[in-house]
Amino acid sequence: MHQHWVKRSDEEIKKIVFEALENNINYEDKNVIGVPASYLDEKVFSQDAAFLNDAPYLSTLIKNPNHIGCHTRGASESFFAGTQEIERELIKICAHDILNGSEEEHFDGYVASGGTEANMQAIWIYRNYFKQKKNFNYSEICILCSEDNHYSMDKAGNILNVPVQKVEVEQSTRSITKDHIKDAVTKQREKGVKGFIVVANMMTTMFGSVDEPENYSALLDEVNVPYFIHVDGAYGGFYFPFAQKEHQLDFRNKKVSSVTLDAHKMAQAPYGTGLFIARNNLIQYANTKEASYVEGEDYTLIGSRSGANSVAVWMILSKYGPYGWMEKIFVLQKRTSWMCEQLDHLDINYFRDPSSNIITIRSEHLNAAIAKKYGLVPDNHDQPNWYKIVVMDHVTIEKLSPLVEDLRAFMNN
Repeated sequence: MHQHWVKRSDEEIKKIVFEALENNINYEDKNVIGVPASYLDEKVFSQDAAFLNDAPYLSTLIKNPNHIGCHTRGASESFFAGTQEIERELIKICAHDILNGSEEEHFDGYVASGGTEANMQAIWIYRNYFKQKKNFNYSEICILCSEDNHYSMDKAGNILNVPVQKVEVEQSTRSITKDHIKDAVTKQREKGVKGFIVVANMMTTMFGSVDEPENYSALLDEVNVPYFIHVDGAYGGFYFPFAQKEHQLDFRNKKVSSVTLDAHKMAQAPYGTGLFIARNNLIQYANTKEASYVEGEDYTLIGSRSGANSVAVWMILSKYGPYGWMEKIFVLQKRTSWMCEQLDHLDINYFRDPSSNIITIRSEHLNAAIAKKYGLVPDNHDQPNWYKIVVMDHVTIEKLSPLVEDLRAFMNN
């Protein structure tokens, strides 16, 4: 049952967004002179263009609401209360209707600049928790993740000054085993690590592979060390839950504390649009009380951010509704399966998780010319071992068929 996600007509969407903008500050009518903000420069971005009456997202861009802070916790900047309410509704849709959070539980979150920031936000929170509550030094806190993880974990370790430990994956299945986790954890515990920040993948960027978080939790419970599990759904958050109903990577799993989603990938929102969602009473470990001039203070890594991004994602999800979105993913799944069947016929070695729209082909089955012709992305630009196909909305069977023919010709040479 979807409690918050409702399919809406274009007229309903426009009405809600324009009413929200009416509830934001109007710099023309109100004598507000203490806020370092305004509309986009009207000499360049006119508010009088007739088409804006039918363009709620572009209108929001031009009205330029600042969604600084986190709007799921008490007070926020009242100047932008209208569009903040849309962001709160978006967080509820994602936390409850996509990630299966209980209606009885409160979730915090915000629209970040992307998956990298959202992952970093999670690691920042848990690092601070271990420091404040357990009095661990940063060297005693470790990010634990698969070797297929997104590079944002390495970036987070660098910026937040905590070590990163990669868990070896099985090359053919891209899966992590309990033995490999045990090796990684033992290695860090011998170095004095006392607390772990686990990042489990809901589809990796290169392979679309999916982790089993219970492999982490079982081992860490066994050795009795404190940990948090964050799910990196930056790629898979708007795909995997619709392709695979039974899994351990959402809030039904009580061991999962937070999730990253990235709307500028599968949800086709504007770039710079990720989401961070966490269980109650966690985000306060990232609160910057020194942001005293901000109403409600600031719990986010990014600070000032465009409210238009929140509106864009809410509009996309509202246009489809939950069943329309399920159909969208169903079509992409079928196209991906069709492509895999062609590769099977050609006896080409590839990896594909059954619930994914990413197909990663071994580099020996194609040459650089084919990769360039079809924009296939390598795992490494210097010495590629794999090339990936991502079946997006625009990647139809009609567009896949020429690649199949070129692969056939290459294999027959």
